[in-house]
Amino acid sequence: MKAGKTRLQKKTVPTEIHGDASTPDGIEPTESIENIEADMVVMEKVSFAYDGQCADIHNVSLSIGRGEWVTLAGANGSGKSTLIRLMNGLLRAGSGSITIGGTKLEPGAIGGIRQKVGMVFQNPDNQFIGATVEEDMAFGLEGLCLDAEEMRSRISRYASSLGISDLLHRHPQELSGGQKQRAAVAAILAMEPELIILDEASSMLDEMARRDWLSLLREMHSEGRYTLLSITHDAEEIAASERVLVMHEGKLAADLMPGELFRSEELLRMCRMVPPFRTQLALELEKRGIRPADAGLGSGTVNMDLEDERIWPFSWNM
Repeated sequence: MKAGKTRLQKKTVPTEIHGDASTPDGIEPTESIENIEADMVVMEKVSFAYDGQCADIHNVSLSIGRGEWVTLAGANGSGKSTLIRLMNGLLRAGSGSITIGGTKLEPGAIGGIRQKVGMVFQNPDNQFIGATVEEDMAFGLEGLCLDAEEMRSRISRYASSLGISDLLHRHPQELSGGQKQRAAVAAILAMEPELIILDEASSMLDEMARRDWLSLLREMHSEGRYTLLSITHDAEEIAASERVLVMHEGKLAADLMPGELFRSEELLRMCRMVPPFRTQLALELEKRGIRPADAGLGSGTVNMDLEDERIWPFSWNM
């Protein structure tokens, strides 16, 4: 977390899971949060069932601070996508309360809340409406009833900041996967949301585009203007975030830091993922009494650069 930020005091779940691994009932839910205006997202004892009977989301309580970058992890079918659809009002909770940016999510407030929330989907093709990137950015701004001058200003500003000014007059289908994602993000940022939800937005990118995507997320986070919530199976993206929320069978199984997740074999099995290679290497070296400088595993963060010669006193070409 950046200096100067404060988070509400709340109970976080233990790193180790107690009880039946398939149903982690031994995990206590987050305590009730009193000052909901201090956080961007607050969910208290939220439950939801698609069929109205068997709960798909069960008694979830969590908070996400303003300006925070949080990743949502878990196996397929664990409830991640359902949870974010509850956050922006696409689904209505069966019980509990949801507050976004200090506004309680209820029928009369959904329109205002959706102006605070931007979503970037797994397949950017599903977001494109316009015949050009510029038209696509303008489409969302028209929905905000902005005047033409303000629309032109925002399109120019955010296209420049995302490095796509030269793509504005291109058809979205002419772009590469990485360019499409940048165009999709630019269209969302132009609407100036407070919360940006990324629904497995990097899963269709190749390795180079994924690195570029991760750099973009870091830049957005460093600005401090946005609260980022990303659903991802990408260990590198999880490692770059500040916190990880682990979902399992519709329940919040853990709320912890990336390094803590990567140390827990049980949680990794639950998420069906492996840590980044550099983290695996650092842990193996630790077992042999060698602790790479600045690996960050003790504090929970993972920021080690394998190509940094200050950490590795040998050639990487081997």
